[in-house]
Amino acid sequence: MTRRSILEYAQAVKGRYLGASKKEKARILDEFVAATRLHRKAAIRLLSRLNGSRANAARIAGTRRRGRPPEYDSAVVAALEVAWGAADYVCSSRLSPFLPELVRVLKEKGELKVSAKTEARLCSLSASSIDRITRRWRRTRPRTGLATTKPGTLLRNAIPIKTFAEWEDTKPGFIEGDLVAHCGESSENFYLTTLSTVDVASGWHEAVPVWGKGQERVGGAVNRVKERLPMPMLGFDSDNGSEFINRGMYDYCRRHHITFTRSRAYKKNDSCHVEQKNWSVVRKKIGYHRLSSKAAYEALDSVYALLRLHVNFFKPVRKLIGKTRNGAKTHKVYDIAKTPYQRLLTSGVLTDDKKSEMARTYATLNPVTLQREIARALEHLWTLRDRTSP
Repeated sequence: MTRRSILEYAQAVKGRYLGASKKEKARILDEFVAATRLHRKAAIRLLSRLNGSRANAARIAGTRRRGRPPEYDSAVVAALEVAWGAADYVCSSRLSPFLPELVRVLKEKGELKVSAKTEARLCSLSASSIDRITRRWRRTRPRTGLATTKPGTLLRNAIPIKTFAEWEDTKPGFIEGDLVAHCGESSENFYLTTLSTVDVASGWHEAVPVWGKGQERVGGAVNRVKERLPMPMLGFDSDNGSEFINRGMYDYCRRHHITFTRSRAYKKNDSCHVEQKNWSVVRKKIGYHRLSSKAAYEALDSVYALLRLHVNFFKPVRKLIGKTRNGAKTHKVYDIAKTPYQRLLTSGVLTDDKKSEMARTYATLNPVTLQREIARALEHLWTLRDRTSP
């Protein structure tokens, strides 16, 4: 029996029930419980509560929404959908503290038109409320990829190891790097790769395409990242692949006074910062297609030129500031989410000229327009993927 049928049945018998004697009420309750399968106490409360009011009539007609009324109206929900999309669908704990700044930029660029009341309610949304509202919009598509790292034995003893626990209190300029393969379902023959790098302290991400995975090509990509960083590169940490562990890279770091370190073999958690960016930026956007042509290389470079602006200026990140272990459980504490750009501004490592340059760049950016341009660039890139694997 449906809820509406139960209410209609209760409305029909409530007159007899309220005017009956104690013995007759017990008999009516027996029939009502047998028909509706409600608990006897729930049946008593239902029959005693119905009084023929207009509110109960609306409930019986099915026009009244059960439960607590919604706190946020359709205008707030529609505005949140625009802001969430502009931030590339980040999680609620990262989006919530960034909403006031993001809404300001969207209003300034004409992408969001809301009243002052709606804006105030939108900016006051908590992470839990954002989760509840966006639950129906979220979609997950798990994927897996191929590992193409081969160990490089040359100079391994000369390059010190740095584990995941040694990144605390690191100032901006220390970079983690990794190579992501665009080989599709086979690692045979030639294919493009991506050098993915992240500044551990601020979360600033740089990705550049690499023509293959030769040592010279990878070394040139590292130098390109160094020139694009808004702060000096002070350190570079890689895995144990031979594309990084070689004499050319070792000498390059010595010439430029860059601290060169490596992770432990088969310990991906040592490179946890860049591994996270490999998924959230490279794999989530580029995917797992096989790319091997010159046109695909140029298209990939165009995509990364747009992604670096959106990721670094409009995608807030959280940093772990504390961790305690209680038996088998680990409790982690994170700071307030900020974009990499905001973290660099407060770090004190940027020169005045670089601050002015980045401020001018930030003032010209529109996150919604960037998302559209990224989508168009990705559509073009996917048309250049290899149709067959070796």
